[in-house]
Amino acid sequence: MTIKLFIPGPVSVREDVLAKMSGQMIGHRTKGASELQRNISNKLREVFFTKEEILLSTSSGSGLMEGAVRSCTAKRAAVFSVGSFGDRWYDMAVQNGIPADKFSVPEGQATQAEAVDEVLKTGKYDLITVTHNETSSGIMNPVEEISQVLKKYPEVIWCIDAVSSAGGSKIEVDKLGIDICITSTQKCFGLPPGMSFTTFSQKAVEAAKKVEFRGQYLDLLALYNFIQKKDYQYPSTPSLSHMYALDYQLDRILAEGIDNRFARHIEMAEYVRNWARNNFALFADERYLSNTLTVIKNTKEIDIKALNGELGKRGYVIANGYGKMKDLTFRISHMADYTPDDLKNLIAAIDEIIK
Repeated sequence: MTIKLFIPGPVSVREDVLAKMSGQMIGHRTKGASELQRNISNKLREVFFTKEEILLSTSSGSGLMEGAVRSCTAKRAAVFSVGSFGDRWYDMAVQNGIPADKFSVPEGQATQAEAVDEVLKTGKYDLITVTHNETSSGIMNPVEEISQVLKKYPEVIWCIDAVSSAGGSKIEVDKLGIDICITSTQKCFGLPPGMSFTTFSQKAVEAAKKVEFRGQYLDLLALYNFIQKKDYQYPSTPSLSHMYALDYQLDRILAEGIDNRFARHIEMAEYVRNWARNNFALFADERYLSNTLTVIKNTKEIDIKALNGELGKRGYVIANGYGKMKDLTFRISHMADYTPDDLKNLIAAIDEIIK
């Protein structure tokens, strides 16, 4: 029996998408490889609402997050954290010897634009990182409001972790002024894990030129320069299998209609939220709820492990709470190629088990 994964990622992948990964290899220095990556980049520009360059990396999203903070911080980074994955970005900076400060809020709360303004007005920072969607708490940060603050600081590079939201929630990169918007394959894009991609603005290019030690494999400027010089090819061997599937999946996403896709994610989110309100309680601040994952307070103190055991017999799995919130919360994702009917069937199974 195939188990449908309603966890923060990876998500279940359509059989036709998986089949595209079985394509025969081609030389990664051929015109065919250039055409493949160019096609992917052009389609991703539509999804991200950007005219800027797209960089692909054969790594998880964490790879590009580390590459961003290392490649583009010349002075000091301000890391805004709303949970575990914001904390991780700060740790990446520290472990790479990047001067950085972390600005946290209690889990379940959002980063406020006013807080960003207070930090940036000190003039100490030339780069900030913001988690768009935090899967440990179910928060989706108000990047539209934060973008208004960033307009006051045009010299600051703005990096966004959209690993669990891009492709499922609308992020207008150019309109918002985001310089680096990072995501990966295994969440809203509905692909297996193993590849990530990001937007990379001209402002970020110029900032990276001022950084002497950017690393090697995750040097975003080197990636950028190579694809300009070599006509959309990698400096190292890419995962062509992922690229075949990504190219195909992007065609499906654009055929659905990108706004239709976002609306479907909101419809699924609303269904899960309403069920949670009526039966448990929502963990995150209601003003900033994620459109791709819901974190639910375990007010009935049900055994999440036992629940998942019973769900498994029915072909489903959900996620326990993350870290210290294990068993105090549980998480249901609603992203990628799932439909509202999929969520209704899952919730019906949970109701049956609980009763």
